[in-house]
Formats: sequence, C-alpha cells, structure tokens
Amino acid sequence: MTNPLNILAISGSLRSASLNTAALRAAQELAPGDVRIHLATLADIPHYNQDVHDVGLPDAVTRLARQIGESDALLFATPEYNYSIPGILQAAIDWISRLQPNPLADKPAAVLSASPSVLGGARAQYDLRRVLIYSNVHFINQPEVMIGAAQTRFDADGRLIDADTRQRLARLVEALAAWARRINPHR
Repeated sequence: MTNPLNILAISGSLRSASLNTAALRAAQELAPGDVRIHLATLADIPHYNQDVHDVGLPDAVTRLARQIGESDALLFATPEYNYSIPGILQAAIDWISRLQPNPLADKPAAVLSASPSVLGGARAQYDLRRVLIYSNVHFINQPEVMIGAAQTRFDADGRLIDADTRQRLARLVEALAAWARRINPHR
C-alpha cells in the first residue's frame, strides 16, 4: 500500500459562501481513500511588498510556504474576476514565488473554477496556468472542471449536488493523484 498522498487545496476566494471553496470541500469528500486534501487559507496574506519581505516574511506567508512545501500536489479553485484571477491569489503567488527555494517549483497541480457565468471561470484558469509558468508548476490538462451556472449546482448549505459535476470533480482528483505519483514515483 502506498503512503497517503497529501494535496493542498487553495481557494482564490475569501467569501464565506464561496462556491470555489465549496467545490474544494466536495473534492475532499470525493477523494480516494489514499488521498488527503487539506484546505489552506489566504485570508491573512498581504499584498506583496519588497520592503516587508526584506524585514521578514509575514506569518501567513511562512505558513502557506510550509504547507505548499509539505504537500505532494496542489489543487487550486479560482473564481474569475475581470477575466483573471483574484488579487488575493495573485498576492499569495507573488510572495511564495520569490522564496528560495521556491516551494511551488515542480509541484504537480490541477485547477478548477466555479462561476455563475456559462464559461465557469475558464479565463481565470488559463491565467492561473500562465502566472505559474514562472514557478514551473506542472498542471494536468485533463479533465477540465469549469463549473458554469455554479449557483445551480450547490445547495443552500454549499454542498455540491449536481451528479455530473461530482463525477467530473472526482475524476479530477483521481487524475491529479495519478499525476503526482507519476512525477514523484517514490511517494
């Protein structure tokens, strides 16, 4: 039996009723038995400031860097703001990508998005992939999970109730786990 695979889930939304965070909670529920998904928080990540960095890292950045470094893979969920990723997600990437060694480097990753729009946050996904090229993050390409009209796919308590979306999300987690083990076969 292989050791459990640890996936760090990062939501680009700070909203308490975020459908992206709800999708990550659904991923936790749907994960195979040998996969553990832990939710990170970006709530205390400040905007990047080199002056602050020169004095020392904020605790929230240190914590996130440690979580990323200890994870076997990353699962991002991002809303789409103005055809791109949210500022808080960009701020987190700005901090983490400047660390040496860069904890993001060579990490296997997947991205999903939930949006009220029909496109389901597709543009934000593409932008996130582009931004993380610098850190050499290795995204899986399939399956794609873009949850359009997301408000109709979750119940009032934030539980993912759409059967097709649940199946696609489960396949994404399984594919990410397989990708992570392929990149790091000693897991």
